[in-house]
Amino acid sequence: MMIDFRTLDDLSQRLGALLPPSLGEAREDLKRNFRSALQAGLTRLDLVTREEFEVQRLVLRRTREKLEALERRLAELERA
Repeated sequence: MMIDFRTLDDLSQRLGALLPPSLGEAREDLKRNFRSALQAGLTRLDLVTREEFEVQRLVLRRTREKLEALERRLAELERA
């Protein structure tokens, strides 16, 4: 999965904004660490893109439709 680095930057900036200004230079260092930690955490997750999800959803729907048609056909053959 491709990680949107702009989103990670935005999120790390937001997290950094929550830190008290009194932290000074440590605040900037923590912002960079937030970004690295977020990126590492998301990379470890087994995520798929929306496009990949939609493709698999359509495959599953077609498979379900074929299965239902086969079940109907089998029921017709069993009645005959």
